[in-house]
Formats: sequence, C-alpha cells, structure tokens
Amino acid sequence: MRKIIVSEFLSLDGVMEEPNWTFRFNTDEQNQFKYEELKACDTLLLGRVTYEGFASSWPKVKNAVAKGVVIPDDFADRMNNYPKFVVSTTLQEVSWNNSRLIKGNIVEEVAKLKQLPGKDILVAGSCRFVNTLMQHDLIDEYRLMVFPIVVGKGKRLFNDRNDQKILQHVETRTFRSGVTVMTYRPQR
Repeated sequence: MRKIIVSEFLSLDGVMEEPNWTFRFNTDEQNQFKYEELKACDTLLLGRVTYEGFASSWPKVKNAVAKGVVIPDDFADRMNNYPKFVVSTTLQEVSWNNSRLIKGNIVEEVAKLKQLPGKDILVAGSCRFVNTLMQHDLIDEYRLMVFPIVVGKGKRLFNDRNDQKILQHVETRTFRSGVTVMTYRPQR
C-alpha cells in the first residue's frame, strides 16, 4: 500500500501559510532534500489553495531557477507532469497538467488512492486538508521542515480541532541554514 507523506514548511511558531519567508534560508542541500523527496513519490495530493498557487507558478518554471532559487534540473518537470489529485468543494474544474478533482467523500477517495499501485503520495501545504487527513488517520509520515523564524500570524498546521496524536520520531536532519527537518510517523 502506498504511503501518504505530508511535507510542510513551518516557522518556529508553527505557521505554514504563504511561506515566502523560507526563501532567505534556501540552500542547495535543502533543494536536494526536496528533490529526493519528490523523486520518491509519483503523485501529488493537494488542497485547493496550494493547488492554485502551484498551478499558477510551476508551469512557468522552465529551467533550474525559480524566483532566483536554483532547483535540481527536472524538479519542475516532475511537478508539472506528476498526477495531481485536488481536494476542493469549490473548484468546478482543474486545468494544470494531469490534475483530477476530488469532490466526493474525501476520506473514501484518499483511502482508494492509497490502494492504487505506485510510489508514495506527497502532500504539501494544504493546511485544512492535512487536518482532515490527520483526523482520519490517513497520514503515514510527517516531514516538518522548521525554519528559524517566528512569523507571528497565519495558518498553523496543528489546530484546536485535532485530537491528541502520538507520533514516533524517525529522523532529524539539520541544514547549514539552521533549517531542521523532523520526520515522524503515527504510533498505531
């Protein structure tokens, strides 16, 4: 069975919204980590807001530079060509290459997606959707990339609607920039 990997950029105070504050910490080693993460998956699972942001920017990335940030050569090709499943109650259609809309029972549809053959499924951003996945125990791994900055306000990954969850620490990796990736799996 495929795993759902949630990979998030977080500030020290837990904010994940509009992560433009991450660019000042960018390093080649972080980009390589994100590239390896993307290569290990073959499907993207996104909420509406993240989908709209990605769909408006990734098709414009034709080479290894996005917003002045060097990325591995075929990162953009993978983002643009991977199958994308978009969870939304408001979108009527999705037009970014290889995108499909999930409008029905999210929990059932995601459970079916996990049963299909293939590599793992990557979720990025998508705060509200991730909280839904969390409430229904559909997340197999959390990769929290914590940046050494306090943002102050914005959407936070973990909110008051979540039940208590015990997670098992799997790995911690720290980059030259001070950014730390902490990997956890649900304790089941």
